[in-house]
Amino acid sequence: MRQRAVSVLVGLVGLALGGAALAVPSYAEPAVRPAPARVTEVAGPGAPAVRPARVVSRPVEFDVSNANETSALCLSDNRAHVLRGRLVGPRRAVAGAGAKVRVNVLVHDAGTGAWFWNLRRVPGVDYATRLARRGETSLVLDRLGYDRSPLADGNATCLGAQATMLHQVVQHLYSGVYRFADRSHEDDQPPHATHVVLHGHGTGATLAQLEAAEFDDVAGLVLMSAPTATPTALAVREAADQLARCLGGGGYSEHGASAADFRRLLFASATARVRSLATAKRNPTPCGDVSSLLAALGSATVTAGRVEVPVLLLTGDRDTRVRPLSQRAAERLFATSERVTARTVAGAGSALPLERRAGRVRSTVLRWLADVRPTL
Repeated sequence: MRQRAVSVLVGLVGLALGGAALAVPSYAEPAVRPAPARVTEVAGPGAPAVRPARVVSRPVEFDVSNANETSALCLSDNRAHVLRGRLVGPRRAVAGAGAKVRVNVLVHDAGTGAWFWNLRRVPGVDYATRLARRGETSLVLDRLGYDRSPLADGNATCLGAQATMLHQVVQHLYSGVYRFADRSHEDDQPPHATHVVLHGHGTGATLAQLEAAEFDDVAGLVLMSAPTATPTALAVREAADQLARCLGGGGYSEHGASAADFRRLLFASATARVRSLATAKRNPTPCGDVSSLLAALGSATVTAGRVEVPVLLLTGDRDTRVRPLSQRAAERLFATSERVTARTVAGAGSALPLERRAGRVRSTVLRWLADVRPTL
């Protein structure tokens, strides 16, 4: 009986991921090759390179409801939870004076966590801090069921609810209705967002895309290794294997059956130190997220045409999970977006902010962000 169930789940995952691929043909563009000269990370909001800002990092908390209000049908506990993360940005933005700034919300993949974007022990690949030194403010968020945002039962959430909670976080950023976890003064107020840009990796890219399409409250999307592009056979097998492991109970399933599998899914060129730290920090995935992948991918693909804000798609040419979309295919997927940019990073795997070309990735993102303006 269990073997039959696994076979059915494998088939469904293959159909879901394959359907997403069939919806948008892949015309992979040539990989971005290294420039002869060293690339300098440009400054934030529309400015040329400047002296790096002094960076501040503070823990924050958001009250959310684990409810699904998207078209990705799935079940969650509908209960109140606290999502935790860190604001990382220039001192003037994060000091506690209630500044008004653009906020980049960094949404992690299955199996990783907020650390993916803020690997402070390796400063050269600390995405959030490096962006902050160029004037950008970021929220590095642990999704429900990960690290500082624990969930006892991994079956109690799902990807539709995760996208809805992301929407709630966006709204709290606009209103300023969230708090510093280290608050020491009554007048210590977190910043209000003038506009929000979602950066997502892997499953986090699917959540960011779904949030933007269904709630229409962000100013832009940065999608890295997005599963709504063309998936590989390895990605289909891994999704099926995770589903099979969830049938054994426990509520959580490893992303990659072994440490070696986890590294194979994420990396192509990262240093040994980065791979080692990432492996030590990897998280099991809530089974509710695993079992709702089919619905989330389907909804994200169907609703992609509703995304009107600028979209930046980044994929490594050695990504083992998805194949790059060409500019033409990306424009067809996001047909109503005001500006679609697709880039393939040479020599990189899925974990673009942690790979050896991380500097090139950040420079591409910063140049793109310079043209993103408030939409509300």
